[in-house]
Amino acid sequence: MKQHTLASHNINVLFWMVFFGSISFIAPVMTLFYMKNGLNESHILWLLMCWSGSVLVSEVPTGVYADRFGPKISFLTGSALRFSSVTLLLFADQSWVFYASAILNGMSVTFFSGADEALIYESLKISGEENLMDRAMGKIQSANFVTMIVSVIIGAYVARDLQAEQFTLLIALGLCFQFVEFLLLFAIKNPPRHSYRDNPFHQVREGIKAIRRAPQLFIMFLNVSLVFIPAGAVFNNFDQPLLKGAGVPVAMIGVVYALAALLGFFASRSIGWMTSKVSRRSWMYITGIMAIIGLLLSAFFGESLYIVLGAVFMLRFVRAIRYPIYSQLSNDLIPSHIRATTISLLSIVDSVLDLIIFSSLSAVAVFGASYLYLGCAIIAAIGTCLPIPKKVK
Repeated sequence: MKQHTLASHNINVLFWMVFFGSISFIAPVMTLFYMKNGLNESHILWLLMCWSGSVLVSEVPTGVYADRFGPKISFLTGSALRFSSVTLLLFADQSWVFYASAILNGMSVTFFSGADEALIYESLKISGEENLMDRAMGKIQSANFVTMIVSVIIGAYVARDLQAEQFTLLIALGLCFQFVEFLLLFAIKNPPRHSYRDNPFHQVREGIKAIRRAPQLFIMFLNVSLVFIPAGAVFNNFDQPLLKGAGVPVAMIGVVYALAALLGFFASRSIGWMTSKVSRRSWMYITGIMAIIGLLLSAFFGESLYIVLGAVFMLRFVRAIRYPIYSQLSNDLIPSHIRATTISLLSIVDSVLDLIIFSSLSAVAVFGASYLYLGCAIIAAIGTCLPIPKKVK
């Protein structure tokens, strides 16, 4: 990748944005934090539904917002909302406060969703490097794994007794780093084309046309979503009790997360090498099969320490490389002037799938965690079976 270009500048800024913004000391014990405050598995799935519902409602308006005013303004708005959502957790003593936090957090995500990819892809096009989109996204994503290596160990150790004051300290520390993220966003440089003032309804219509003209884009999106939702969104919220049930002490959950993050970091940084050996299309299928295996192992061998650890690491690897590869394949098919809007339209479908899957799994969760993981494996299998056109390389 060329140096001293708009792309290299924005990639570096986003790397550090993700670095500071993803520092979450509460993350390794978040599910245990919920349960300590009276929430059960069904409540947690309802939290996810609140988050997804908020995303569903916000996606298109914020996508249009990003296309009209540029990624920089969109990021700053989203960062402020995310700070507010985490602040609410300091006062969360009733379920409705958790739900309100989830709604605000979901809304904040939509200001980044699509806008980050649009910013990087358009920046890369200026220097003729748009074919390096997956590597750029992998580099940015790797920042998340770097922070996890340290923050999850500290977080799990500090909250080892699961006391209220320990949780409060972890949330407050995380807010300090999120404020640094907000300041860093002022360094973002919008590509020259990001000064649109089109009618927002026109942008939405053009985004829908772009999806219709490229049906393979929609198929790939379904393939990615139906694997990511169970293997990422759901599993991430239940792997802590899974690890605890397999015999991992709370203080050591952070160490497991750190090792998984280390694996994710190297995987993200190696995407260019991996796609030079095996096609991107093949990696989509390979990672789908790995997700199914990891979820099945969790369902049937949830009390076996080594098998559970293997499943956690396998699913972390899948999440590390699957989305950056999809990002390259999908952005090659989306027109520049409606890139954020089109990605937001696809994210609406993702939010609908979230709501359907979370509500279905909430009914299954009452029978136990093993049934929950089995349901996740079935959904991931459906997604993996969706064909990706051979012309997608």
